[in-house]
Amino acid sequence: MSLLLQSADAGTPMWSALAPTILLGVTGLVLLGIDMLWPDETSNTVLAVTSAVGSLLAFGVTAWFLVAGTGQTRTGGEITLYGDALVVDGMSLFFTLIFTIVTAMVVVASYDYLREQRHRAEFYALVLFAATGMTLMATANSLATAFVSLELASIPSYALVAYLKEDKGSVEAGLKYFLIGAVSSAVFAFGISLVYATSGSMIFGDVASAVEGSEMVGVLGIGVLMIVGGFAFKTASVPFHFWAPEAYEGAPAPVSGFLSSASKAAGFAVAFRVFVEAFPLGAIPAGVDWVLAFQVLAVVTMTLGNFAAATQEKVKRMLAYSSIGHAGYALIGLAALSAGGPNGDVLGASMAHLLVYGFMNTGAFLFIALVEHWGVGRTFEDYNGLASAAPVAAVAMTVFMFSLAGLPPFGGFLSKYALFYSAIEAGFWWLAAVGAINSALSLFYYSRVVKAMWIEEPAGDFEIGSRPVGLYAAVLFAGVGTLLLLPGFGPVIETAQSVAAALF
Repeated sequence: MSLLLQSADAGTPMWSALAPTILLGVTGLVLLGIDMLWPDETSNTVLAVTSAVGSLLAFGVTAWFLVAGTGQTRTGGEITLYGDALVVDGMSLFFTLIFTIVTAMVVVASYDYLREQRHRAEFYALVLFAATGMTLMATANSLATAFVSLELASIPSYALVAYLKEDKGSVEAGLKYFLIGAVSSAVFAFGISLVYATSGSMIFGDVASAVEGSEMVGVLGIGVLMIVGGFAFKTASVPFHFWAPEAYEGAPAPVSGFLSSASKAAGFAVAFRVFVEAFPLGAIPAGVDWVLAFQVLAVVTMTLGNFAAATQEKVKRMLAYSSIGHAGYALIGLAALSAGGPNGDVLGASMAHLLVYGFMNTGAFLFIALVEHWGVGRTFEDYNGLASAAPVAAVAMTVFMFSLAGLPPFGGFLSKYALFYSAIEAGFWWLAAVGAINSALSLFYYSRVVKAMWIEEPAGDFEIGSRPVGLYAAVLFAGVGTLLLLPGFGPVIETAQSVAAALF
C-alpha cells in the first residue's frame, strides 16, 4: 500500500503515473461489459466512440505528464512501482504518446471497416488490450515485467490478425504469426533465465551491477543473444521477419497499420531500456558485444527490407516489407552506441523517427483500408488513375509515400536526417551511409504508388461510392500530422534526445 501512496516529482501519486495504461485497460473492459449487457443492441458508433475517447484521454494524460516533466529527472526523479518492476520516466511517456495516438487513429478508422463485421466489441477491446501491453512494455524495468507485458501485447495481436474468420488468408496469417511468436517467446524466456542465472536478479539496475566482471561470460553471452532474438521478432528485424509480410497482408488493413507502427515501436521501447540499463556498455564483459549484433541486424534488415519491397506487386505487401526496412533504420539507435559517446542523441533520434513513422506508416495502411472499402484492388495497376476519383485521399497517400521515402518537405525527411546525422556524430558514418543508400532505393517503390495514382490512366471507371467518415478522418489526420511534424520536429527531437540521454 505504501507504494501506491508514495509521491515522486511534483507530488505525483504513484498510482496516477500509470494513468494512461489504466485508461486503456479500463476502456477495453468497459467495451466488453457493454457487449455483455447489450449484445444485440450496442451500435458500432457507441463502441467506436468509447474506444476513441479512451485512447484520446490516455494520449492527453500522457502529453500532460510529458510536458509537466513527470519522472524525467533521472537522478532519483523517475517514478518506480512494485519493487522497481515498473518505471515511469520521459522515455516511457514518449513511447506511450506513439501507442495512444496510433490506437486512436486505428479505432476511428475501424468504425467504417467493421460496419458489416460481427464481434465489433471484441475487435476494439483487443486493440486497447494490445495497446495496454505496449505501454507496460515501455515502463518495464525488469526482465520478468518485460516478458509479461510483451505477451500482453502479443496475444491480442494474434487474434486481431485472424479477425476475419471467413477469410482463409487472415486465419492463415494469424496462425503463422502465433506459431512464430510462440517460438520467439520461448527463446526470449530462455534468454532471460540464462541472464538470471548469471546475475541473480531481473531488475535492470541490479542486472547491470551483477554482470560487471561476471565470470560466466559464455552463459551471459548466449542469454543476451537470445534476448536480442526475442526483440528482433517483435520489431520484425531480419532474420526474424518472416511473419511480418504474411501477417500484414492477411490482417485487416487497420490492424496491419497498428502492428507495423505501434507494435514495432513497443518492441524498440523495451529493447532500448533493456540494453541500455541492464547491459550497459561500461559494465558488460568484453566478450558480450551486443552492439555488434545490432549493427549487423540494422544493415541486413534495412537492406533486405528495401530490396524485397522493390520487387512486390501488391501495395499492402510492399508496405509490409518497407516496414521491415524502417525497423533497420530504427535499429541504428542501438547500433551506433559506444562507451562514452553521444548516445542520447542517436537513441533520441531513433525515438523521434518512430514517432514520425507512427503517423506516416499508419496513415498509409489506413489508406489501403479505404481502397479495400471501395473494392478497388490490391496491385499497383489497380491504383492507376485513383487520384481522379479520390483526389483528397490520394494527396494524403502521396504525403505518406514521400515522407516514408525521406523526401523534403515532409516529416520523414527530418527524422531520417536527424537519425543519420546523429550516427555520423557518434562515429558510425558507415551506418548512416547504408541508411541513406537504402532510403534512396525506397524512393523507387514508394514513387510507384504516386505514379499509379496521378499519372497512369485508369483501366476502367472507379465505383467509389460514399466516403466513409471514420476512415477519411483517420487518413487525413495522419496526413496533417505528418506535415505538421516538419515545423514541429524541433521540439520532438529535443524532447526525445533529452529523455534518451537520461537513460545513460
